[in-house]
Amino acid sequence: MSAKLSLDTYRLLGRSGLRVSPLSLGTMTFGSDWGWGANEADSRRQFDAYVDRGGNFIDTASNYTNGTSEQLVGKFSAEKRERLVLATKYTMSRRPDDPNAGGNHRKSMVRSVEQSLVRLKTDYIDLLYLHVWDELTPVEEVLRAMDDLVRSGKVLYLGISDTPAWQISRMQTIADLRGWAPLVALQIEYSLLERTVERELIPMAKELGLGVLPWSPLAGGVLTGKYSKTDLGGPTNGASVTGSRKTITLAKGSLSERGLAIAEAVKEVAARIERTPAQVAIAWTLQNPTVVAPIIGARTFEQLEDNLKALEVEFPADALAKLQEASAIELGFPHDFLQLPTLRGGVFGNVKISPRR
Repeated sequence: MSAKLSLDTYRLLGRSGLRVSPLSLGTMTFGSDWGWGANEADSRRQFDAYVDRGGNFIDTASNYTNGTSEQLVGKFSAEKRERLVLATKYTMSRRPDDPNAGGNHRKSMVRSVEQSLVRLKTDYIDLLYLHVWDELTPVEEVLRAMDDLVRSGKVLYLGISDTPAWQISRMQTIADLRGWAPLVALQIEYSLLERTVERELIPMAKELGLGVLPWSPLAGGVLTGKYSKTDLGGPTNGASVTGSRKTITLAKGSLSERGLAIAEAVKEVAARIERTPAQVAIAWTLQNPTVVAPIIGARTFEQLEDNLKALEVEFPADALAKLQEASAIELGFPHDFLQLPTLRGGVFGNVKISPRR
């Protein structure tokens, strides 16, 4: 079972005192620059509907719809700035022919933040994420530059996205030891279709005080049930954010035989509890106690209205079990090895010990 929530049932973000809504409004769809987003009027309607219901957690990034997303968020939030938690990200290149216009290094970070502040029409960012790990920049450079931004007041809290667990745990340890601003948020792909983060990233987040914000909880739309086997196959070469949503989903591997099988289980559960598949898929991510707020990115107002009702979903135990079984993954070594009865008997003998809560 799961208790009903509402947008104004706020949660603490990781190891911080920041209060955020249990669903974050994703704005990658704000602006039609990439060919499939919402225009300004439709984006405004979504923004107002979310905020009017008590929602306060807005997610964007420096590169979303070529900067239009940040501009629209800045415009829409102008009169409500203080009550909102604005999260944005840096990393993506601003000029393809400039080697320092993207990446995780200090120059990229500082310039990206300065431009985001202008587009967002604000003098501070509530939550700044490193968007994608570039595998090149020393972690000490990233952490110190982030800490400088916090100390300057341009950024209040720090997060990280799409980075290996061993790097994040290393960064958090260094920040703690040196008294630098810690990471409090982890943005990762997490859905019934993508559960491999349960191996390392989610346990790491729980241990080190990072609140988890799942992106793509609907797996590119696959879990809404809108695709069938006739959609499998087709061209995927050259898929990018400006391509069709189906092409992008195919290229990423979400639209597959396995994905459709999981989507079918979602549809069956949804029909049984009289909810939509999208509501069921989003609500499932909230069953994980480390998850603070899934990021919902609707293209239309109707989709947003539907997604917000995920907070009302209550699961019978057997319905959750069906979803778990349909989407199950192998945890792999050492996790499966450590759970072997013979090994646990060798470690603990006949003694039963309750784990830390």
